[in-house]
Amino acid sequence: MLIVSCLVFFGANAQQDRPFQSGEWLKFRIHYGIFNASYATLKLEAKKLDGKPVYHVVGKGSTTGLARLFFKVDDTYETYFGRDDHRPYKFIRNIDEGGYTKDMEINFDYTKKRAVLLDKKNDKSFDFEIDNDVQDLISAAYYLRSNYHAKDLTVGKSITMDMLYDDDGVYQFKLKYLGTETLKTKYGKVECLKFRPYVQSGRVFKEQESLTLWVSNDLNKIPIRIKADLAVGSIKADLDGYNALKHQFKILMD
Repeated sequence: MLIVSCLVFFGANAQQDRPFQSGEWLKFRIHYGIFNASYATLKLEAKKLDGKPVYHVVGKGSTTGLARLFFKVDDTYETYFGRDDHRPYKFIRNIDEGGYTKDMEINFDYTKKRAVLLDKKNDKSFDFEIDNDVQDLISAAYYLRSNYHAKDLTVGKSITMDMLYDDDGVYQFKLKYLGTETLKTKYGKVECLKFRPYVQSGRVFKEQESLTLWVSNDLNKIPIRIKADLAVGSIKADLDGYNALKHQFKILMD
């Protein structure tokens, strides 16, 4: 689900000031109507891919309890992006959403300026032209955390980037900044930066502006809440657990 991919944004610029570190783990509780519908997690670890130092991120989401009887979801997203250049080198998408399934892998080759997408479910291969600034669905979130300062954001202005994560090819992702807002959470009051990611309307989302994202206005820039108007109903995800944050989580005192 796209919820998994939207679960982290914004931070500092230089590599040594990145707002995340190996071991960072985030857990989200997702509500669909009256149901505590599912949980989603994001885990980041420092690894090597073909001898290259990378960060490996695994995002998982699944329905639980009664919700699973009505709509079964088992999603896994993975990315491997360079610790030095922050380019994605491999992206994996393996999802089952109520019988809608995909099993894909994308390998990025910046020397050839090409990305090869393997559709394992349908035994197909797609070849796309890319540039050095392309991101995948998960690496984009960590890229934004590492390369944008909150003080440089302007209300109403959007950030754009090229993104590749499906056989539809490279498209321009757009994220509008809406300002700051303080949310009540299980941890207390948290000052947040508020964003509007533009999504494709249709099978999942009601319209392009159906998704709203709040991230902590501190050095971590972790997601606090996500709300989405779906084609049927609405969904909300709240931060439910965390571990190994690089910086102290900022909670406002009453």
